[in-house]
Amino acid sequence: MIDVIIAGGGPTGMMLAGELRLHGVRVVVLEKETEPTGFVRALGLHVRSIEVLDQRGLLERFLPHGRRSPVGGFFAAIEKPSPERLDTAHPYVLGVRQTITDRLLGEHAAEVGAEIRRGRALAGLSQDEHGVTAELADGTRLRARYLVGCDGGRSTVRKLLGVGFPGEPTRVETLLGEMEVGVPPETVAAVVAEVRATQKRFGLAPFDEGVYRVVVPAAGVAEDRSVPPTLEDFRQQLRAVAGTDFGVHSPRRLSRFGDATRLADRYRVGRVLLAGDAAHVHPPVGGQGLNLGIQDAFNLGWKLAAEIAGWAPEGLLDSYETERRPVAADVLDNTRAQMELLSTEPGAQAVRRLVSELMDFEEVRRRLAEKITAIGIRYDFGEGHELLGRRMRDVTLKRGRLYELTRGGRGLLLDQTGRLSVAGWADRVDYAADVSEELDVPAVLLRPDGHVAWAGEDQAGLLDRLPRWFGAPRG
Repeated sequence: MIDVIIAGGGPTGMMLAGELRLHGVRVVVLEKETEPTGFVRALGLHVRSIEVLDQRGLLERFLPHGRRSPVGGFFAAIEKPSPERLDTAHPYVLGVRQTITDRLLGEHAAEVGAEIRRGRALAGLSQDEHGVTAELADGTRLRARYLVGCDGGRSTVRKLLGVGFPGEPTRVETLLGEMEVGVPPETVAAVVAEVRATQKRFGLAPFDEGVYRVVVPAAGVAEDRSVPPTLEDFRQQLRAVAGTDFGVHSPRRLSRFGDATRLADRYRVGRVLLAGDAAHVHPPVGGQGLNLGIQDAFNLGWKLAAEIAGWAPEGLLDSYETERRPVAADVLDNTRAQMELLSTEPGAQAVRRLVSELMDFEEVRRRLAEKITAIGIRYDFGEGHELLGRRMRDVTLKRGRLYELTRGGRGLLLDQTGRLSVAGWADRVDYAADVSEELDVPAVLLRPDGHVAWAGEDQAGLLDRLPRWFGAPRG
C-alpha cells in the first residue's frame, strides 16, 4: 500500500511530496499532464515562502534564477516604500517564474524519493477506515492510506468528495499572453506608463528575447472560460484600453483569468485532504496564490507524516484545517479589497487615494506587507509568550544559523540556558544548546514548520507542551 497519493504535480503537490519524503513516507504524485506547462502565471516568491525554502535547504537552488525586489508596491499596486525592519532575514520578493519553481520543487521531490507519474488523471475515489482507493482515467486502481488533492481550482478531488466551494464567481476577466510587438520598446514603455496611471490591470513587459508579457482587461466574462482567447481578442482590447494594439503578433501563449473568490467548506474528509488552489481560489493581485499553496503543504506535511508514523497526538492532523483555513480566508479578503481598489470607478478611486494616503504611515505599510508576505500569521496556540504561534525568523547563532538546524523537518528545541532536555522525544525533536543575540527568550520549541510551540525556561512547562505537538514520550 502507498502511504500518500498526491493528486496534482504543481508547486503545492511537489512541496508536499518533498516534505513527506523527509519522514520516509512513501509518496506517489499523480499529474494528469504529460509534460510541465510552459505558461508562466505566478512570477515570484514572497518572504514566508523564501523562508520555507531556506528552512529546508532549498533556497540556494532558487536564488540564481530570481531577482530580489523590494516588498513595497504589492498591495493593489500602490507604490510605496518598503516598511523598514521587517521581522525576517529575507526582506525581499524573489522574482522567479512559476515554471522554474515547478521544476525545482519537482526535481527536489524526485531526488528525495517521491514517485511522480505523469499523464495519470484521477477519475474516482472511495475510502474506508483503512485507506483510500483511487481510480485513474485509464482504469488503474491504486490504494493508499491517505490522499491529498493538490489539483487546482477545478479540483477533481474536491468535486468527488462533494465538498462545498462557496464564494463569488468571476465578475472581471483579464487576458494574459506572451507575444511579440511591432513597435519600439520606447513606445511601449511610454504608452504603458500613461495607461497604468489609471488602469492597473494593464501592462506590457519584456519577457523573453523579443517577447512581451501582455496583460489587459477583457471586454467581459467569456461564456466558456476553458476556451483560450484569440490574438484578435488581444488586439481589440489593447486598442480599447490603450488606443493602440502595439502591432502584437506571433503569439506564444494566450489565456485568461478571472477574479473568482472561493473557499472550501472543509479541508479534510476522512482520509482525503485538500491543499492549495483545490481548497481556495482568489484573484492573483498581490501574488499570493502560489505562495499560499506552498505554505499549506509546509503545514500539512509533517502532520500527515506523524499520523502515518503513529506518533501524532489526537487532533494534530485536524489542526491543518483549523490553522490554514483562516489564513486562506484572510487572503481572500485582502484580494477582494485589492480588486476594489483596482477599479476605475470614481468611488473606488476615492477609496484608493485614501488608502494610499494612509500607507504613508510606516505601521500601515508594515501591516499590509505582513499580510501579503504571510510573515504576520499567528496560529492560535492559546495564551503564552508573544512568540507563541508565530513562525520564528532565521536568527544568527554562535555556531551558525537557526534555519540550518531545521533541514531535517523535525521539531527543534533551541536552548540558550543549556539546562533543558527533550529526552523521550529525541526521535522527533532535535536539541541545540546555542545562543543568539537576536533572541531575548531563554529557549524556544519549534514545530517542524518553524512555528513557536513554547517559549520559556522551565522544564515543567516544556514537558507540558511537548506532548501536544509531538505525542507521547518514548523510552
